[in-house]
Amino acid sequence: QELMHESGGGSVQAGGSLRLSCAASGGALNKYAVGWFRQAPGKEREFVAAILWRSGRLAYADSVKGRFAVSIDNAENTIYLQMNSLKPEDTAVYYCAAGSPLLYSSALPDYDYDIWGQGTQVTVSS
Repeated sequence: QELMHESGGGSVQAGGSLRLSCAASGGALNKYAVGWFRQAPGKEREFVAAILWRSGRLAYADSVKGRFAVSIDNAENTIYLQMNSLKPEDTAVYYCAAGSPLLYSSALPDYDYDIWGQGTQVTVSS
């Protein structure tokens, strides 16, 4: 069973928009947060954005602030990542993940994300 499933990736020109979806199920729904991450070829995984299921508290990486937005459809257990004003440097495989807070940090990027989707490719051409 795939507990986190991303979709919505594709190829767009710079300045375009995409909306990624992440359907959560099973144990992922018991986690406190859903995070979006991305990984470009040859680079380390990078935190993009996250949201808490219950409070709605948000966090965004500086590189995407003002361009990306996370939202939740609680009825459908789906998390969205709306990506606007896309840049070539946004090109990456995007993952969603469910996680819980660590003992010594409440920062969403530092949550223990341990349930991961398989990723969806986003390609932005110049």
